[in-house]
Amino acid sequence: MHICHVITRLIVGGAQENTLLTCEGLHQRGHQVTLISGPTRGAEGSLVDRARAGGYRFIELPELIRAINPWMDVRARRMLAIEYRQLRPDIVHTHSSKAGVVGRLAAHDARVPHIVHTIHGMSFNRTQPWPLRKLAAWVEWSATRRTDRVVTVADAMIEQSVAAGICRREKMQTIYSGMEVEQFTPTRYDRAAMRAGWGVADEEIVVGTVARLFRKKGYESLLPIMARAAAAAPQLRFVWVGDGAQRGDYEAELDRLDLRQRTTLVGLVPPAEVPRILAGCDVLAHTSQWEGLPRAVVQALLMRVPAVAYDVDGTPEVVLDGETGRLVPLGDEGAFADALVELACDAAARERMGNAGRELCRERFDWRHMVDELERVYQSL
Repeated sequence: MHICHVITRLIVGGAQENTLLTCEGLHQRGHQVTLISGPTRGAEGSLVDRARAGGYRFIELPELIRAINPWMDVRARRMLAIEYRQLRPDIVHTHSSKAGVVGRLAAHDARVPHIVHTIHGMSFNRTQPWPLRKLAAWVEWSATRRTDRVVTVADAMIEQSVAAGICRREKMQTIYSGMEVEQFTPTRYDRAAMRAGWGVADEEIVVGTVARLFRKKGYESLLPIMARAAAAAPQLRFVWVGDGAQRGDYEAELDRLDLRQRTTLVGLVPPAEVPRILAGCDVLAHTSQWEGLPRAVVQALLMRVPAVAYDVDGTPEVVLDGETGRLVPLGDEGAFADALVELACDAAARERMGNAGRELCRERFDWRHMVDELERVYQSL
């Protein structure tokens, strides 16, 4: 088969890693694969080099920008349709909100035989004004009318899509986001060396966070949680992995809360370095206000690091409260801080939850399983 994947940009992120692993897996199985992406810019890092080295065809389309721009969006739709007519793929598979809409409309224009879309996270969410959510839902509904199959990375996305009237349930299917699980093997990494590099003593408890330093990723909630937890458990230390436009604002808030000396900002790292960093952590704090499937949580669990997270979207599908971590109601910063303190003081609970989390995620999130499932979707079409 010839499958053409389309994504808005190739920053260091979950949807992007998912898409690249899919392209690589399909290419290895002998399918013809083309990946089309818009330009990749910004502090979030880039996976473009990996795409170019993947062995399949990679095309960067300048018109496919992330920001909403009616003029550029019309041009992107037209240019994508031209590419499709030249490539003549059997299937166009779109990812991310912007490429998902423009890419599917263009595929319909070019009469591509089959169109698939993956919802990595809803294009509208609880943090947006009601009129904007309704408009985004209508746009998604319009694109979904031209879609043969909608894949989601969590069952929660199916429920939300059906509730919003975007798609019929029978057209949707959950395929959990794949990861290179073999990289997330705790025994491969030197935990002591990683902690020594941060200046962390053996008796201290490291709470890690892996997320872009960007609004809506939860740092506005995480900062007061850290202050509250640190006051109750002086042995807590914090490690942040990621970078972004709000880094300066968050650093200033760390200073204001007198948390700067307790917090190590690792910055942006290649995806291959994430398991090494997680090996030095004891607990993951995930305070994102909306998610598809929280990839950082899965990666932490694979490294036997239990997670504390808000009970939103696909998170309860991996954070089983009391089994693989702790779930707290969205916005309840006191309960979140209490859960961190509880785990900081209970090594046996951390070990039990970490082991259970690894068993839950080891097969479910293997990237080869994801490619198997996607290949079956394509073949059924």
